[in-house]
Amino acid sequence: MTEHQGNADYEVKLSLQTILTAEQQEILSSEALQFVERLVQRFASRVPQLLSAREERQQKIDAGDLPDFLPDTMNIRNGNWRIQNIPTDLQDRRVEITGPVDRKMVINALNANVKVFMADFEDSFAPAWNEVLDGQRNLRDAVNDNISYTNPDNGKEYALNDDPAVLICRVRGLHLPEKHLLWQGEPIPGSLFDFALYFFLNYKQLLEKGSGPYFYLPKLQAYQEAAWWSDVFSFTEDEFGLQRGTIKATVLIETLPAVFEMDEILYSLKEHIVGLNCGRWDYIFSYIKTLRNHPDRILPDRQVVTMEKPFLNAYSRLLVRTCHHRGAFAMGGMAAFIPSKEPERNAWVLNKIQTDKSLEANNGHDGTWVAHPGLADTARAVFDEALGTRNNQLDISREDDAPITAAELLAPCDGERTEEGMRHNIRVAVQYIEAWITGNGCVPIYGLMEDAATAEISRASIWQWIKHGKSLSNGDVVTNALFEDMLDQEMVVLEQELGSERFQQGQYEEAAVLMSRLTTSDELVNFLTVSGYEYLA
Repeated sequence: MTEHQGNADYEVKLSLQTILTAEQQEILSSEALQFVERLVQRFASRVPQLLSAREERQQKIDAGDLPDFLPDTMNIRNGNWRIQNIPTDLQDRRVEITGPVDRKMVINALNANVKVFMADFEDSFAPAWNEVLDGQRNLRDAVNDNISYTNPDNGKEYALNDDPAVLICRVRGLHLPEKHLLWQGEPIPGSLFDFALYFFLNYKQLLEKGSGPYFYLPKLQAYQEAAWWSDVFSFTEDEFGLQRGTIKATVLIETLPAVFEMDEILYSLKEHIVGLNCGRWDYIFSYIKTLRNHPDRILPDRQVVTMEKPFLNAYSRLLVRTCHHRGAFAMGGMAAFIPSKEPERNAWVLNKIQTDKSLEANNGHDGTWVAHPGLADTARAVFDEALGTRNNQLDISREDDAPITAAELLAPCDGERTEEGMRHNIRVAVQYIEAWITGNGCVPIYGLMEDAATAEISRASIWQWIKHGKSLSNGDVVTNALFEDMLDQEMVVLEQELGSERFQQGQYEEAAVLMSRLTTSDELVNFLTVSGYEYLA
């Protein structure tokens, strides 16, 4: 082991391959590493237990059970309680932009016509070690109003505007490790590392500015996981002498099990939580993954699985009703489109954004997500009109709606499975996997800003079609052999689309091998990013 300078007695050790530069030692200082150690020592051992509980639940669903509201927590759902409070600078979240933590992106996102920037160490980010530390540096510099960037190609300079968006940090999910730091010989949870470093580097300056250490928590599947995070937050506040509830979080409801535990998740985090978010793309992936053994719940082409579909619209409305009943925000989902330089195509994109965001605003959401600054004005106009003089829609209770049932949340989704849809899935997944394993987690592909969630949908859909021997609209039965043939053919298409030079210089063949392994495996692999992490330095 190569120990961090001055840390010979630490049990959290940098791995043998890791040598910190002087700049990295400034970010991962002795004091910061001590805080990481305290968190890991106290909380890391519970993560495998939480992940094991996920697997136990999944085994029951695989055996025929269906997810449902929990009978033993009915008192929480029926109880008369509310979350603690929402800070002033989070009262208006009508448009949020998301993106990875590279320096230029951080500046552009904070300068966009939005209220919040969610800086992402998760689905739109490939967590190679140097990039993780660079990202933490970039956020620290942004918090200290000391961030700038000069494009090395054209000399264009980027700097923060006077009134940047509020910053929220999304940490990695509980399933993702940080292999460069070991505790008792095992990689520590990436989520704890991301949280610890962002908090440690920035909490003082954030509080002095009238803001605070705010986080997005991804991929939760059960209220016990939310309770774990609440313990992490409370311990941290006690360690640094902060009032209870100083740390605030928004939880993404992006797994099917979690939609049945939204009250319980809010309750478990009620001192620290400010809202829930419709993480729609991961939610679709989770629907496939959770119901993988149920042949009557198989989704069609992902392009037709829109928020108008009954199971997704029920999810959106239940989230609004649950959150507003508890005084919490109900955030809408991602618009993955990106602007086009072709006027006709761009008009189509903006129309899609307006339609999508109008549905969310009419359902009562307090705000929404965009992936590109060029869509912020359109999304904001929709919510400006819906909100009027209000900052949010906490007054929209949906209490008069008919109760949303488990059957509605699990409703089968109509639509075709097409050959072109399957081929499109293959091309998107291969291109995204290639980008991810070469260090880029956020990629424009065919007019959409793709992140890990859409690649997950692409490969999981085909896996499920193969498992259940489903037919495409042209009559072809989806088999391993059909998939492998299509994969070979679509690799030729990709080389033509990208050009031979770019194709040969990339890692597309490696991506295809990983795509094949994930799609034809006997068991559905939980996350492609866990497999892909092996490729990252």
